[in-house]
Amino acid sequence: MKIRPRSPEPFLYEGGETGILLIHGFTGSTAEMQPMGRYFQRAGYTVHAPLLAGHGTTPEDMATTRWPDWWNSALAGFQALKRRGCRAIIPAGLSMGGLLALRLAIHQPATAVISMNAPIEVRDKRIRWAKYVRFVKPYILRTEKKADHIEAGMFPYDRSPLVCTASLWDLIKTVKRELDHVTAPALIIQSEQDETIEPDSSGYIYSTIRSNYKEIKLYGKSGHIITLDREREQVFQDIANFMEGLPGNDAAV
Repeated sequence: MKIRPRSPEPFLYEGGETGILLIHGFTGSTAEMQPMGRYFQRAGYTVHAPLLAGHGTTPEDMATTRWPDWWNSALAGFQALKRRGCRAIIPAGLSMGGLLALRLAIHQPATAVISMNAPIEVRDKRIRWAKYVRFVKPYILRTEKKADHIEAGMFPYDRSPLVCTASLWDLIKTVKRELDHVTAPALIIQSEQDETIEPDSSGYIYSTIRSNYKEIKLYGKSGHIITLDREREQVFQDIANFMEGLPGNDAAV
């Protein structure tokens, strides 16, 4: 699958009565969700990817936002699909977007939920100290580049506001406390080569949620941005299979 040129703009692809809400990750944009959006557009779904507050513009814009702002952006996206007449809505999020998707499944009538590389623990343990360090170092530079095929599909910031990193940690803790309220059918996806979060996060999510219908899928050749990585086509197919197999086939296009 060829990755389309990156664009940070929100997108809406009209389709059937089942809506898929795609939620991007921290400091990312809708660009990282475009291949997935196109895949499910071709499959006949209505697909919407909102741009989270403070993302896809500048780090300075992002520095004025906190996790409740990102949550409100995701919530607005869910409501937009409802207004479009979608009878079934499935939030699907990458990284921080996975946390927001899980939270939507708690607070909204989601038909199912898909979490991709959602963090419960991150590899960089300094996240716990961001709320203090931000006073002396407002931004942290992005020094590690992804593989070329992933960079080509992203719209990343060159630096991250530490005040937002601190707020991300607050969101992680908030969702972790709420996880046992997730009862919607759930697909938990995890890259085993994830360079950003601890891969055990997926096991924690899977074992904590109370969904009667849940699956966990591991991908041995992918890194954190799994929606752009080499196994993305298999990921999308596995998601399609999960939705087609939902109890009662509530996610029919």
